[in-house]
Amino acid sequence: MEDTSKYLIHANVTADGVVERSDVVGAIFGQTEGLLGDELDLRDLRQSQKVGRIDVEITSTAGQSHGHLTIATSLDKVETATLAASLETIDRVGPCRADLEVTEIEDVRAAKRKEVVNRAKELLQTGFDDSVMSSEEILAEVRQHVRVEDITEYEGLPAGPRVTDSDAIIVVEGRSDVLTLLKYGVKNAIAVEGTNVPDAVAELTRHRTVTAFLDGDRGGDLIFEELSQVGDIDYVAFAPSGTSVEDLDHHQLFASLRNKVPYDNVSGMNEPREAVAATDGSSTPAPAPGDARRTHGSEAASPTSIDESSSSTAQTASAANAAADATTTGEASTEGGAGSPSGGASSAQSAVSADTQQASGTDAETAVESDDPETVYGHASAVIRDGTDRVRFLDADGGTIDEADASDAYDALESLESTPKTIVLDAILSQRLLDLAADRGVDRIVARSLGQFTKRPTAVRIHAIDDVAEEAPDSG
Repeated sequence: MEDTSKYLIHANVTADGVVERSDVVGAIFGQTEGLLGDELDLRDLRQSQKVGRIDVEITSTAGQSHGHLTIATSLDKVETATLAASLETIDRVGPCRADLEVTEIEDVRAAKRKEVVNRAKELLQTGFDDSVMSSEEILAEVRQHVRVEDITEYEGLPAGPRVTDSDAIIVVEGRSDVLTLLKYGVKNAIAVEGTNVPDAVAELTRHRTVTAFLDGDRGGDLIFEELSQVGDIDYVAFAPSGTSVEDLDHHQLFASLRNKVPYDNVSGMNEPREAVAATDGSSTPAPAPGDARRTHGSEAASPTSIDESSSSTAQTASAANAAADATTTGEASTEGGAGSPSGGASSAQSAVSADTQQASGTDAETAVESDDPETVYGHASAVIRDGTDRVRFLDADGGTIDEADASDAYDALESLESTPKTIVLDAILSQRLLDLAADRGVDRIVARSLGQFTKRPTAVRIHAIDDVAEEAPDSG
């Protein structure tokens, strides 16, 4: 009944004597019976649930009783008003003289409407989120979710998923630094979580190629000092002065990693951070062109293997740049083998370090500014011959469109908005990736080696790195 009530009849009752609730209810039913005819008989209306329960509250003081009663009805206005008027004919309650006065007929629906309006006002003020996310914010939130999904633990410390099986690791300060590296695809970082280097990290550094990548502040200096005492560091890199690793964008992060120096170069220095920053690009600048030809003779001697139109000078610069970047590519790789001390990255670092004294300051700055090799062959050398376990997508001019783990090559190619002209893959080329490349309109793939193919699309030229000199494809 309460759910379908339209009106509430409110009335006050006064009796000259002590009466109870049951006396009031009995008087209402007894003295209105037959008064309004069969259609408005109160007992029949109760049975048909057109009238609800009669609620009475009454108290007695000084020999008199005073109370209030309410009756809910689902009758229309006229019927409700008539029923309310009939209540005022009651003049006795039990044995006592009494008076009953209707004070109000409340429209239940109006009260509900008022509640709805008031609640709607509250919801307008507090129920809506006025902020509308931009496309960048939406993508950032999704990326954050993915980064949190990817982060793992090593002996209770925040770490990337490749720390357990990678030959090279990057030691950073905190969890947020690990997340930042994951954001840019670097999955072999582990955090020390404070200036007290955990034993697990110290032990791990004795079995891996280690780059300490620290904040450019006093905290970074303290962690470097303790890590150098309890661990075994191979390379040192710092974020720009006054900044943290977690605050770096893609360019700044990889620039800082490229600027890393061998630990022996700064061990024992009072201000190692300033010494690293003073290199302005690298403590081991790229060798001069003549030295590059001597160090990478086998590569520089084959400029026509990929790009017949490129000059030997351009090829030599490309080989030097590939060597200068080799250790960064290996240790910041999301794959473990790229950072192995016996891998191509370490040999490239040694080769460049050997030529450091012969390279002029101008040559070093020029080498650092040329991040990308100038030719497809240079890209192939940097990605495949240096064992990075990466895939690189190039445009028609030989510039890098994107780069990813070799194991993620298929997904990376599928998600690219623009179609690359060339793919350089440090892995075995699979039928699945070849088919997708043909569907996307890729012209050429250079891979570490070729798999077994049931079909070979004629639109895509494919080469193993060791056979490119015989294939001599165009540079595109």
